[in-house]
Amino acid sequence: MNRSLTSALLLALLLAACGRGAADADHDPGKQDAGHAHGEAEEGDADGTVIAADIAEASGIRVAPAAAGTIADEHEVQGLLTPVDGRVAQVAARYPGPIRSLAVNVGDRVRAGQTLATVESNLSLSSYSVNAPIPGVVLARNASIGGIAAEGTPLFEIADLSSLWVDLHIFGSDAGHIVPGAPVTVTRLSDGATARTTLERVLPGTATASQSTVARAVLDNDDGLWRPGSAVKARITVEQQPAALVVPLAALQVLEGRDVVFVRDGDRYAAHPVRLGKRDGRQVEVLEGLDAGDAVVVEQSYLIKADIEKAGASHEH
Repeated sequence: MNRSLTSALLLALLLAACGRGAADADHDPGKQDAGHAHGEAEEGDADGTVIAADIAEASGIRVAPAAAGTIADEHEVQGLLTPVDGRVAQVAARYPGPIRSLAVNVGDRVRAGQTLATVESNLSLSSYSVNAPIPGVVLARNASIGGIAAEGTPLFEIADLSSLWVDLHIFGSDAGHIVPGAPVTVTRLSDGATARTTLERVLPGTATASQSTVARAVLDNDDGLWRPGSAVKARITVEQQPAALVVPLAALQVLEGRDVVFVRDGDRYAAHPVRLGKRDGRQVEVLEGLDAGDAVVVEQSYLIKADIEKAGASHEH
């Protein structure tokens, strides 16, 4: 079941529950008066709605206290993983001759000095070993048993992939704000996994094809899951500024043309108009409209909005 359908079903459940409460109140004058008193917004408060705790839990509504935080000046960029220079070796035969055996395949991990193949020298007619000069992974094998190993022609390519370069492409004026030492969060496009590192350097030239400046970081790859040649996205944090009060962007909604967040008090959820300050890709500064510790809806806030709007539409009729 996709997320939209799930959310629709949960909203239907929520609204049905509210509808049952209203129906009960219609049949019981005492309950009707109590329900009306509980449903009215307090003086100076925004519109709100009442949702039982079990319904809120089933709908995935979650709250978190409003608190101090930091707003980051961040740049979203694209990049490419490449092997580190000096950690790639082309392995060739020392003397020409037929290849008598092969000991490794593409993808195998090898240690320094490990035998990769044996070649029979055309000069001495004796066999000698072709060994790995560095530890790493076999990226390419250009050899077959019985084939001829020509002098100087690479038989294997080996790379130490325990760490990789992340080359990030920076465009336009952004290049002037990004300097070595800036924190970087790299995201793998294949599965969304992330890793943290820092910019090592900003290269002096410009990439010819893209006309971008390349900022380079080093990424640990001990598990081998980051693969050279893969495209990645990254978030470079240039600066972080403290903020007295922040909420996640997911908490924000627009109600009657105003920016609002929803605050829970018991089973009641009230819309608080807010004045916003700076924001980054995850959260926003709140300048007015909230107090520290307010229980702000940070997940499924659109369900609260939908319930309030439905109640408002019913009152208009």
